[in-house]
Amino acid sequence: MNFEFATATQIIFGPGTFKQVGSLASEMGRKALVVASSTERANPLLAALTAHGVETTLFANAGEPTIELVQQGTQQARVEKADMVIGFGGGSAMDTAKAVAILLTNPGEPLDYLEVIGRGQVLSQPGVPCIAIPTTAGTGSEVTRNAVLGAPEHRVKVSLRSPHMLPRLAIVDPELTYSLPPALTASTGLDALTQNLEPFVSNKANPLTDALTREGMRRAARSLRRAYEQGGDSAAREDMALASLFGGLALANAKLGVVHGFAGVLGGMFPAPHGAVCAVLLPPVMAVNAQALQERQPDGEFLRRYDEVAQILTGSPKATAGDGVAWVEELGRTLRVPGLGTYGLTSADFPAVIEKTAVASSTQGNPIKLTSAELQEVLNRAL
Repeated sequence: MNFEFATATQIIFGPGTFKQVGSLASEMGRKALVVASSTERANPLLAALTAHGVETTLFANAGEPTIELVQQGTQQARVEKADMVIGFGGGSAMDTAKAVAILLTNPGEPLDYLEVIGRGQVLSQPGVPCIAIPTTAGTGSEVTRNAVLGAPEHRVKVSLRSPHMLPRLAIVDPELTYSLPPALTASTGLDALTQNLEPFVSNKANPLTDALTREGMRRAARSLRRAYEQGGDSAAREDMALASLFGGLALANAKLGVVHGFAGVLGGMFPAPHGAVCAVLLPPVMAVNAQALQERQPDGEFLRRYDEVAQILTGSPKATAGDGVAWVEELGRTLRVPGLGTYGLTSADFPAVIEKTAVASSTQGNPIKLTSAELQEVLNRAL
């Protein structure tokens, strides 16, 4: 058995840990580009940095990152002579920050290094120090080695990827998620659940990621509904912050699957938030995967793993894969997850979506290769 595990240089977790950011940042540089999803919410961060002698320049990032947005952020960082980058917000802010940090020290433009539509060159130089501070509990981007960037002209999302993109520091403070509205709690929380579940059943799972994902699924199962219904529940918010962190650690060191294969494609083709897409795709992908495994690999390890997923989610030692699917479907109804048709997808789009999904990087981690008909069945169920 061979596997690798890499993550952020330092992870600090716990309620109130955000208060340490000023002193820790001052040890890494003197001027920070702060990439923030919300300029208003970033004010306490800017104040903490200033109080510790760190100059700041704010780069607002309200939407999901694009190649153009990252180029703008990199240019601003160069003009302001920033020697570190801080991502504060959801996955979009953290991905933008990671991309800017690495592009500041590697020559050329993003297309030189991007997968699929770019030239795929290696990012050979470490970036400037990057600090990632999540304010949602879903993406785990604070501990991943890639940034997902939209390319609207190509109608795709692609990754900038390098071990050098792992943040120098991740500060995960559950208190920053208390004010998340229910809909965002639902979509990001189901993304966190997906990012524990898919690596657990992926063809690149290993004992270290298994330990993390089992615990991540257990915490999400017991706390996501409660965090959605009672946003100020500190124990539930802490569980979801941990589930998100564990999912990020796992996906960065194992693989994902067809949920994320579809999500990357759909996010590039339609105005569909990543977490919301993962939320609606998870139950049909589980169901279609389990059926395909039952038909083609009935005695294999992956079907047994889907049974274990069901046992973790339901709390029943006798649960099987179908029970797990039913549990996630019911959770989706409780959390009012909208169908893919909400974002403009129609059956006429299916062939193009399926073609792109079949070759997507995340799809290659799926526990079994699905046929075009099976991929269409997923979309039919999620529409």
